[in-house]
Amino acid sequence: MGQSFSITKVNEKLSIRNGIATTIILNISNNYFPLFAISVLGATNYQVGLISSLPQFVGMFAMLIGSIVLSRLEEKKKFTAYSFLFARMFLIAMFLVIFLPAEYRSWAFVLLVGLMNLPGSFANLSWQSLIGDLIPDQRRSGFFSERNKIMTIVGMIATFLIGLLLQQFDKSDPLPFQILFVIAFLFGLVEFYYLMKHIERRKNREINKKKFQLGLHVFKYKPFVYFLVCSLFFNFGWQMAWSLFSIYQIKYAGATAFWISLITVSNQIAQIASFSWWGRMADKHSNAKMLILVSLGMASTPFLTILSTNLVYLVIVNASSGLFVSGTVLLLFNHLLEVTKEENRSLCISNYNILLALVAFIAPQFGVFLLEYTNINTAMIISTILRGSSAILFFFMFIYLKRINSNQSI
Repeated sequence: MGQSFSITKVNEKLSIRNGIATTIILNISNNYFPLFAISVLGATNYQVGLISSLPQFVGMFAMLIGSIVLSRLEEKKKFTAYSFLFARMFLIAMFLVIFLPAEYRSWAFVLLVGLMNLPGSFANLSWQSLIGDLIPDQRRSGFFSERNKIMTIVGMIATFLIGLLLQQFDKSDPLPFQILFVIAFLFGLVEFYYLMKHIERRKNREINKKKFQLGLHVFKYKPFVYFLVCSLFFNFGWQMAWSLFSIYQIKYAGATAFWISLITVSNQIAQIASFSWWGRMADKHSNAKMLILVSLGMASTPFLTILSTNLVYLVIVNASSGLFVSGTVLLLFNHLLEVTKEENRSLCISNYNILLALVAFIAPQFGVFLLEYTNINTAMIISTILRGSSAILFFFMFIYLKRINSNQSI
C-alpha cells in the first residue's frame, strides 16, 4: 500500500514536469500556427480551417492503428514517449518551409501540421491510457486540477513572453517563428526525458489481446455510450468555432502577435483561477452535473465575440471563456475515465478518440463553410446554439447516471 502510494506520487511529479514541457511546446508553436500561416505564408480561410481540421482527419487513421498497437503492448510508456518525440520532429520541418517556393509554402505548412498529428495521435491516445493506469480513481480530480493549473500558469508566462518577442518584428517576418519552432523542438527532448522516467507496471500480454478482441462490444456499456453522444455533440459545437476565432481576431479585428498573446493569456489566467473550483465542484456534485454548467458557459463565447472588434473587449471575452474552458478540459477527461471500466479502458478511449477526431475534422470545415456562404455572425451564432443545446443532453445524461447509481446502491 505504502509503496504503491509512493510510486503514484513519483509519477505525479514526473507527469507535472512532462506536462510543463508539453505546455511550453504548444504555447510557443501551435498557438501561432494560424498567425504564421496568414501573416507570413498568406494562407486562405480554407487553409486556416484545414490547420484545425486536417490533423483530426489524419488522427482518425492514427487512432485505428494506435488502438491495435496499444492493445498489444505490455508497457505503454516507451510507445508514448517515442510517439511524442517523433511528433516534435515535425517542428524542424516547419522551420524549413520558408525555403520552399512561395506558391508551395502555405500548402506545405498545412500538410506538415496535419501529418504531425499521426504520431501526435499515437502519443495522446497512449498517454491517456497510461495516465489512467498510473493515477488511481480517488486522486484524479485533485491531481488533474492541480496539474492543469500548473500547466496553464506556465503556458500563460510562455505565451506572454513570446507575444512580446514577436511584437519586436514585422508580422510578415518568418525568422522569429522559425526560432520558436526550434525552441519548441528542444523542449520536446525535455518532454521525452520525463516521460521515460515514469514508473509503469507491466501488464499481462494475453489480457491486452483479449481486450482488443472485444472490438465494438464496448458500445454495449450504456454509461460510456451516453457520454459519447453528449461529448461528440458538444465538441462539434465547440470546435466548429476554433478557426472562426483565429480568422475573426486576425482578419476582422487586426490582432498582432502581441494581442493574440494577450487574448491567450487572459484565457489562461481565468483557467488558473477556476481549475481548483471545477475540481471541488466535480467531487461534490459529479462530473456529469457540472458539464451542464460548462456547456452553457461555453455557449456564450461565440456570441459575445462578434459584438465588437475592439481588441481590449476581445481580451475580456476570452478571459470569461477561460473560466469554462478549464472545466471543459478537466470534466470531459475525468468523466471519460469514470464511465470506462479498467479492463477495457484503452479500447474505450481509442474508440472515443477516433470518433472525436472525425468530429474535429468536420466541425472546423463546417464553420469555414458557414463563413464563406453566410457571414461570420451567422457562423458564430450557430456555434452558440449548438454549444448551448448540449446542456440538454448533459442534463439527461446526469439523470440517467444518477438513476443507475441509485439502483446499484440499493
